[in-house]
Amino acid sequence: MKKQILSILCFWAISSMILAQNRVDRQQLSDSESFTFVVFGDVQSYSKRSIYQPIYELCTAWVADNIENLNIKAVLFTGDLIQRNENIVPGRGSVDQTSKQMWEWSSHCLERLDGRVPYIIAAGNHEYGYTRGDEAFTHYPEYYTYERNHLTANHIVAAFPNREGKASLENAAWEFKTKSWGKLLVIGTEWAPRDEVLDWAKELCNNEKYQNHTVIFLTHSLLRGKTAKYTDNEGYKIQPRNFGREIWEKLLYPCKNIRLAVCGHTGHPASDDGKEPGSSYDHEVNNAYRCDKNSAGKDVHQMMFNVQYLGGGNGGDGWLRLLEFLPDGKTIKASTYSPLFGISPMTKHLAHQTDSFCQFEMVIEK
Repeated sequence: MKKQILSILCFWAISSMILAQNRVDRQQLSDSESFTFVVFGDVQSYSKRSIYQPIYELCTAWVADNIENLNIKAVLFTGDLIQRNENIVPGRGSVDQTSKQMWEWSSHCLERLDGRVPYIIAAGNHEYGYTRGDEAFTHYPEYYTYERNHLTANHIVAAFPNREGKASLENAAWEFKTKSWGKLLVIGTEWAPRDEVLDWAKELCNNEKYQNHTVIFLTHSLLRGKTAKYTDNEGYKIQPRNFGREIWEKLLYPCKNIRLAVCGHTGHPASDDGKEPGSSYDHEVNNAYRCDKNSAGKDVHQMMFNVQYLGGGNGGDGWLRLLEFLPDGKTIKASTYSPLFGISPMTKHLAHQTDSFCQFEMVIEK
């Protein structure tokens, strides 16, 4: 009997050691009553080259592994999950995958989240047309459907047809009911949303059912990196469309309950002021933040997070933006973490970006 007990204890100790090895840099909430939204910023460069694709899957696997630990309620994607929507000739512009291969790989990576946590994708320009989003057609609704993640049914409350008139999650609204923050509404939109999409989103915000919700708006193009200026048309030919300043004037400013906007799209190597941009490891030019008053005099926090140019060309070094919603019902702690660095004890000291533009707080007063 004593030998059996000793064997059980030894097995338990060995199992604990093995499990501990799998938790090299286990992340913790600053308050056990908090919950988290995870933001992926422009992962297209992971998808376009086979050698970098595992980084993408590592990130979604890490999220799936931390759903309970970080009380993850949703995952937000700022768009550009692939490099080209319609391309059958790999090898151009550091791309060794066809569009079909990119779409399939991105879809495969998100399978890690299916049935585990809702994810919301604001389609980026690279999800449209032949090269960069000048045309209206997209394969988005073929890969990201209502049916693939059964948790969608628990949260989605509205949708609006895409540019081709098809039913799609490109324009959709998701409701989350929380203990400390009350009801949240997340509205995600297509690339350069049309007026009718902004009108639809505005009507939702003003609807009696949602007018007291705290609304988070997710779109691809809103701010420029570092200077946090609003984006303009940047030479894109897609019509009709709205970019940063127009989105602010037509939707964010008049809606009193939109309190946070999240976007991607811009960053290094694009220069905002005509000067040379920073290095490919420079987080500052790949982040942006501004806060403006809406028509009701309330703060609207606006955050741009993009990773595609980081990592010296590997697609983003696995950086994720973690938004911790504290139980006070008004404070969001933003932090920047990389599972790629955190997975090893040799590199976990590099897994956190603590500069002011990567780690900050946003207060949403009621």
